[in-house]
Amino acid sequence: MTSARRGGNPARPGLAGLAGLLLIVELLPRLRLVNDRFLPPTSRIAAALADEVSTSTFWHSLGETLYAWAIGLVVAVVAGVLAGLVIGSVPLLRALTASTVEFLRPIPSVALIPLAVLLYGTQLGSTLLLVCYAAFWQVLVQVLYGVADVDPVAEETARSFRFSAWGRVRHVLWPTALPYVFTGFRLAASVALVLTVTAELVIGAPGLGKEIATAQNSDAVATMYALIVVTGALGVVINLLTRTGERRLLAWHQSVRGEVTV
Repeated sequence: MTSARRGGNPARPGLAGLAGLLLIVELLPRLRLVNDRFLPPTSRIAAALADEVSTSTFWHSLGETLYAWAIGLVVAVVAGVLAGLVIGSVPLLRALTASTVEFLRPIPSVALIPLAVLLYGTQLGSTLLLVCYAAFWQVLVQVLYGVADVDPVAEETARSFRFSAWGRVRHVLWPTALPYVFTGFRLAASVALVLTVTAELVIGAPGLGKEIATAQNSDAVATMYALIVVTGALGVVINLLTRTGERRLLAWHQSVRGEVTV
């Protein structure tokens, strides 16, 4: 029996919670519990959203955000996977880099905003710098965990059969590290979106974040909330897509099989 059959449709509680939130946002300003200047009712936000999606500016800004997010994520994932495999496969290299990784990883990406502005101004490069830095560590750390989780017996077996270095990576290390890679990718995808919007909002790089700041400065509060809703929806969609891809591509792995079976 699957968990979905046992527990019903798992999307229903989430949809009910979202409907409740929308109702609360609608009622709070209507009942004058909050000033509608600062929190417009849901209906007004929805109307502003409808107005936005009918403009070419909105779609251009959405494209700018998705482009920066995708480029930064791809660079971070490729760099994180390669660095993780190399560092994790060489014990001496991992020991030499451990303190450096632990020092750099906790540094908030937003602390690099002054450096990004000095180097690239308000151009795409500023956003990519922040996105790549933040997403890279998500992937690197997960890959290092994956490499460390390789079964020593499998490693010894590969050596006894005289596998080449590439053969050991392909047949022993990679299958073990792959679930960790997907976890790192999923985390990096969400972090990359957060940093993309943050860079656009703070630095003024083109994208939804810049449009949110513009709406705020022009006192278009309903439009500001509508754009924030769009960024939240993007996060939900990205998370759903990455989880779905992970389940399908790792259907053979016991961790995924355990999610769908009782």
